[in-house]
Amino acid sequence: MAGADPILFDLDGTLTASGPGILASVRYALAELGEPIPGQAVLDRFIGPPLATSFAELCGLGPDRVEEAIGAYRVHYIQRGMFDNAVYDGIPDALDHLSDAGGTLAVATSKAEPYARDILDHFGLSDRFAVVVGSELDGRRTDKAEVIAEALRQLGSRGADQRGAGRGAGPAMIGDRRHDVAGALAMGVPSIGALWGYGSADELTAAGATALVAQPTGLVPLLRPLR
Repeated sequence: MAGADPILFDLDGTLTASGPGILASVRYALAELGEPIPGQAVLDRFIGPPLATSFAELCGLGPDRVEEAIGAYRVHYIQRGMFDNAVYDGIPDALDHLSDAGGTLAVATSKAEPYARDILDHFGLSDRFAVVVGSELDGRRTDKAEVIAEALRQLGSRGADQRGAGRGAGPAMIGDRRHDVAGALAMGVPSIGALWGYGSADELTAAGATALVAQPTGLVPLLRPLR
């Protein structure tokens, strides 16, 4: 990996369109707990952030109820929701082009790491990534900055100044939500907002994204000068 620039990808909303399975599992969990199910606009905000944060902030659950909700969510997600999912058009080709250009690819997701690995295996993406880092099933390492830090540690790399985005000066983080941008900023890593995902241009710009890209194919010209 010496001399290769790490390119970190979020999973949900960046590599795969995971919304249907996630939202069905959220609805199941809230129904199991007898909690009201919020409207679609609120449900959509579950895609990307850590589950504990979303159940607490979006549904007003206390710590004990959050744990119950996550447990119920996982029952449905493992049985039915995980693969109610699809790889975005253009992602496999973009990954291959970036790897061919000298990038070292990694996944940095707030999703529980075992589930992330299962999804990547299911969709035939695993062999494209040198490192896959997610949260722990016991609730540790859910903050995106912690996830990015661990991915960089495993890659033997360090954060780069934002001015290095796409110029071979260090890592870059690609994600579709403000949490991806915030985690990258905390680690001194440039962030690229994926507009094909679940976040908006306004959300990503307000969070401080270094650049925005409309389609996966747009990553290649932005990041290709890696050597």
